[in-house]
Amino acid sequence: MKWTLHVSRVIICSLITASAAFAGVSISAPSNNSKVGTSVQFIATSESPSCSKGVSSMGIYTAPGKLVYTTQGSKLNTSITLGAGTYNAVVQEWDGCGWSAKKQVTITVGSGGSSGGSSPAPPSGANVFSNLQADKNWNGYALLPPGYGICDSCTSTNTKASWSTAQGVSSPSLSGKSMKFSLGGNMSFGDILWNQKFTTRLADQKSVPNYHQFTYDVYFYIADASVSQALEFDINQFINGKSYIWGHECRIAGGHEWDTWNNQTMHWVKSGIPCNPKSGAWNHLVIQAERTSDDHIHFISITLNDVTSKVDRYDTPTKTTWYGMTINYQMDGNSAQKDYSVYLDKLNFYYK
Repeated sequence: MKWTLHVSRVIICSLITASAAFAGVSISAPSNNSKVGTSVQFIATSESPSCSKGVSSMGIYTAPGKLVYTTQGSKLNTSITLGAGTYNAVVQEWDGCGWSAKKQVTITVGSGGSSGGSSPAPPSGANVFSNLQADKNWNGYALLPPGYGICDSCTSTNTKASWSTAQGVSSPSLSGKSMKFSLGGNMSFGDILWNQKFTTRLADQKSVPNYHQFTYDVYFYIADASVSQALEFDINQFINGKSYIWGHECRIAGGHEWDTWNNQTMHWVKSGIPCNPKSGAWNHLVIQAERTSDDHIHFISITLNDVTSKVDRYDTPTKTTWYGMTINYQMDGNSAQKDYSVYLDKLNFYYK
């Protein structure tokens, strides 16, 4: 009887271990050991192949025994407001067979500089092109794989990559008149770039080389950020035969991290700065950059939802025959080229 009981216990323990091994939680946001704002977006999935009934629910613990959110099914995507401090949060799943699995993610809330509800101000005395979401001078271009050069033959209704815009949108909006940018088509990883060209709108077109300090300040809204491969925000200056590109890309499907553009190698450089835009809510982005006195590209900082992260990366310009000053906004399609829209509002570009 004792031997039988012992064997039964071994079998039960083995079954428990096996079931736990097959169950799992995967967290795509926030990143582990990241610094985040007070509104924290959690995105996670789970599976339990050993249970025929599948995953029944998922939940978030912000402290041991403190369950702050639950949802049905095997996918979780929500934003939770947290006070300043460090949290060893846990995402847990429960399946229909009585098993569960969990995964911990450590985050620091309200850190990284301007985390108290404010974003960095533009340089004192800077010039500004304001409320560009209401401006009529937007240009749109398709950028298709594998080369991602501007597609001269593509139109906004091209089946490979389609795009559209709408201005004066009342909802969602902060100003009452936001601008809607939409991407679609049927080519995987197709991108759409829009830009604003400022040179001819300056009082003196020859003044472009005089400007060294730049601030890109924008609010953006996306219903479901997970459908985007990436969102890109760039500042460009072309003077004296040199191209200065301050490219900033929020990789969403690619790992929830900010990249900056390497002008020389024409590749993206990981910054280590998390990028977790909120879904179904307005996000405030402020990018600060400068052309140094010795004509180098300086990526200064990125502020997303009042959390400022220092980039402090220097780069070298490349050769060009172009002249002028522009900003870009770009949306990247995912592997399924799933249609999605982003709304921009209160878009200001400061230059000094």
